[in-house]
Parts: sequence; C-alpha cells; structure tokens
Amino acid sequence: MIPSEPNPTTTGNPATQWLAGPNPGKLGSSSAQLNRWSRARVIRSGRKLDRPAQCKQEQNTEVDDQQLHRLEGTNLSFSSSYCSSSSSEDGTGGETEETPGTVKEIFLVSDGSGRTAEHSVNAALGQFEHFLVDRGCPVNTRLFSGINDVDRLMEIIIQAAKEHAILIYTLADEKMANSARHACKTWGVQSTDVLRPITKAIASHLGVSPSGLPRGAPGRKFPLTENYFKRIDAIEFTIKQDDGALPENLPKADIVVAGVSRSGKTPLSIYLAQKGYKVANVPIVKGVELPKSLFLEVDQNKVFALTINPVMLQTIRRERAKSLGYVRDAKSNYAEMMHVREEVDYASKIFAKNPTWPVIEVTGIAIEEIAAIILRLYQDRKHGCSMPTISKLY
Repeated sequence: MIPSEPNPTTTGNPATQWLAGPNPGKLGSSSAQLNRWSRARVIRSGRKLDRPAQCKQEQNTEVDDQQLHRLEGTNLSFSSSYCSSSSSEDGTGGETEETPGTVKEIFLVSDGSGRTAEHSVNAALGQFEHFLVDRGCPVNTRLFSGINDVDRLMEIIIQAAKEHAILIYTLADEKMANSARHACKTWGVQSTDVLRPITKAIASHLGVSPSGLPRGAPGRKFPLTENYFKRIDAIEFTIKQDDGALPENLPKADIVVAGVSRSGKTPLSIYLAQKGYKVANVPIVKGVELPKSLFLEVDQNKVFALTINPVMLQTIRRERAKSLGYVRDAKSNYAEMMHVREEVDYASKIFAKNPTWPVIEVTGIAIEEIAAIILRLYQDRKHGCSMPTISKLY
C-alpha cells in the first residue's frame, strides 16, 4: 500500500529533496520515494501523468547551483505533486481538476513598471470570463515591478511555487530572463515570457540587437522629441476645451466629441490627448443650442457622437448628484428618468441631422475601447477610406 503523504521525518524539506535529484545517499533515495508518492497521488486524482521536470543547467543563465542551494533552506509548503508536474515556457501544462472557488494566483514580474505584463494578462483574462463566472473561480494578480536583482527574483519564484501561481514576466535583460526560466523549471512553476518572443522577432526584422535595458533604466536616454511636445500641447488644449469651453477654438481640434452629460466625454478626451490628439468635447443639453462653429467652421469628419442607454445614464447621474450633495427633493431633474430619456432622444435627433457623425454606443464599454473605435474611424477618414453614414452604430 502506498502511503498518501510522505513522512516528514524521513523526507525532510521538499525543496531539499527536489534539489538533491538523483544523487546517491539518503537525500537521493528519499527524493525518489517522494516522487513515487507524488506519481501515485496523480494517478489517484485521475490527472494525466507527466514526467517530473528535470533540474538541468541552462546556458547563459545567472542562476547557478550555489544560488539555488543558498535558497533551499526557505520554508516551502508546496506539495511535491506540484513540483513533479510539467511546466513549460509557452504556458502550457498538465490540466488539473481544481475545487470550484479556489483562488488562482498570477504573479507578474517586470524590471520596469509592469504595464506591459498587466495589459497582456488583462487581455488574456477577458477570454475566460465565462469560466471565471460559471465556475466561481476567482483570479488574483500580483505585480512585482522594478525587479532587477536575481536574489529578489528567486524569492518571488519560490513564493509562486508555494502558492501554486503562474509567473508572467517581462524582463529585458537576457540574463535575468534566463534566470527566471531556469528557476521556474527548477521549482516547478509554470511560466511565460511575454517580452522575449516579440523582441526577437523585431530584432530579426530590423537586423539590430536589442539593448537589453528596461524602460527607465539609467543607461537609457529619452530625448525630448517632437512627439513629446505634441502630447503636452494636446493635453493642455484638451483641458482648456473641456465641457464646451472656448467654442471659438473648436476648429483647432483634431477630434470633437459630442454627447449628453455623463456619457464619458471628459475621460475619453483626456485619454485621446495623452496619445497626442487635440480633443474638444461639446455637451448636448436639451434647450441649449450647440455652438454654431461646430457646424460652420469644424470639419464634420472630425466630429464623433456618443450615445448611452438611458437606464445606465440615470444610474451614473444619480451617483454624480450624490457626490455633489444634491438631495432627492431638490428641484433639479438632472437624474430623473423622464428628463434623461428626453435628453437622449434630443441628442439622437441632432445626430440624425448630421449623418456624417459616427454614433458610438458607450454603454458598458471601457474608455480604451471607445478610443480605439474613434481612432480607427479617424485614421480611415484621414487616409480617404469610405465611411458609412449614421445608419451604422458603433
């Protein structure tokens, strides 16, 4: 009969057994017995049986045996079955049956700010919303930014092994990336290098070797280019033109956004300004005429309309009214459903009279997605691509 759990008095620290590998002696024999117990647990659980990951020395790696043995004394509590399951660099591994509701940990490691890793993981998680909701499986992401020390990197990988986390890393330095790859294989941590494949592909295309320096590194120089000053000017212009201010400057805008109050015009404008576009937003209020310059002096191909579901708009306006200290018995009908519907209908009639304005449905859509739609349409018009009329709702 195969025991269900190893005897700690004979096996010792799991990390020690894993590092001992096939070496002869007490540690080596205990490690082999530990692996047999691990394989038995895998068979009983019904999972696919994989060969244990081998602790092979990688070329051009910063992690050597001395560093790993120096860290082997860490109090590790992860099961040996996890260490013996296969892990791969492309993020593929043996599928396991998990208890519903178990928190899945994702560690993000970067030598910079970590924005690249965050955006990549968030985009990927968007493909699993049905699973996360249906199975009730929460996912917790933890960002470790500014990691430029190998010892600190090893501590994070060991912690990932303890918590059965997957490691997603963007490390510009080749030695650091090799260290992460080798250590993840050693500790049985599933990992994916987001930056390396893209960097190699671009380096091959350009015929130039990458610098290997992360963003913000002291060795990198960031000259104040024309694009930098363009973004600064765009942000200043957009702030001054917020909420219909200075209508005489509308012709100077690269993009004009029109919509009812609380449809997201201001945050959208600021987001586009950070990309270097001068944006003016014009509020549509029932009973208030729009500035004549919007129709007579502004290029109509630069105007974009925003529409939103009245129920969602009422909810947003109620929260806005609370933040401003309005009481329910106030005379203002700003958040009343009848008034909200009337304003949305009023805006729709204006959009219908201006069929060259693309109408974008913003209900439940992130600012980044709305901006992506506007910029795609903007670039299509700028380069002379044919555009649909208002019958097309984006």
